[in-house]
Amino acid sequence: MSLLYDEGQQAIAAETRKVLEARMQTKDLLGLLEQQGLFHGPFWEMAKQQGWTSLALPEAYGGLDLSLVELGLVALQAGRALSGAPFLTSSYGAARAILDLGSEALKDTWLPGLANGERIGAIAFAEGQELVPALPSVTFAGGLINGTKPSVSGGSQADLAIVLASEAGTPVLVAADLAGAERQLFHTFDNSRCTANLVFRDCPATLLASGDAALQAALHVLALQSVVTAHEQTGGAEALMEQARDYANTRRAFGQPIGAFQSVKHRIAELYGLVELARANALQAAASEGQPGFLKAAAAARIQATEAYDTAARDCVQVHGGIGVTWEGGLHLHMRRSRSLAVEQGNVLFWEDVLVDQLTGEAA
Repeated sequence: MSLLYDEGQQAIAAETRKVLEARMQTKDLLGLLEQQGLFHGPFWEMAKQQGWTSLALPEAYGGLDLSLVELGLVALQAGRALSGAPFLTSSYGAARAILDLGSEALKDTWLPGLANGERIGAIAFAEGQELVPALPSVTFAGGLINGTKPSVSGGSQADLAIVLASEAGTPVLVAADLAGAERQLFHTFDNSRCTANLVFRDCPATLLASGDAALQAALHVLALQSVVTAHEQTGGAEALMEQARDYANTRRAFGQPIGAFQSVKHRIAELYGLVELARANALQAAASEGQPGFLKAAAAARIQATEAYDTAARDCVQVHGGIGVTWEGGLHLHMRRSRSLAVEQGNVLFWEDVLVDQLTGEAA
């Protein structure tokens, strides 16, 4: 695929941006920072109404049968607008795990609800410092799971979790109904991510994969989610770059716009370069889904997008000066989100290790 969007994809991006800009307001997101376990309801209702929840799922289960490219386009615009919920990413990851590994009965049970957004999915793999532990502490036996998965994005609202557990000393991937799970909420610097500890006590679960296949499937789900997240990070970085540019062209000091000073305009030019590199890597990764080089492309996209968003969040505040750190200005929302997304789906160090593993034996 060419690293260009076709007319239909451009239309999806333009319409998504138009809708989000009309309905998303900074003041709505500020209130969520002081509440645990809640998300921006109007954003999620909009996602369901616009069909964003069903974009990359098959028509047989209520989806639109498009691809990761189109979902990425929506995620990019959601990143620009600071989406008030993490479920586009987490539900897609859960749906793909069931679609790729589940039985027909399991697909019929969960996929229609995930496609229309009435049900929410989450991914619960990590324990301690390990994102994909080889022998998780959560156990699976007799169709039930027990144990705790910490800091699960979307965990406070999810109906379903794809859990990496262990069975008789073997790693297994299971789909767990969260109706009976305990959700331990705690305060974070970005509360709308609905992060919670999930505590399982004899909760019913269905086996999806075991052994090395479970670990490989878990890594693939993370790669899919990381591509969606990379698009979201790219959108956030792009919005910040534009805000810094616009402010530098209007704010005056010493008789001229501050954008005339090299220290400012060079910083904004560097942000532009980072944003375009992130966009290209994210598109390349999305277009590579299902191909042999997908994992490598996903890792590269994740690394590049994290650098772009982190740098843009920091530099945009610097360009704005004192007004950049005010509560009402809202730039801190992007700073918070850049840090949240930098660790969800694995941090840069994890994806650097994945990329190095994929490049082993190749001409890097």
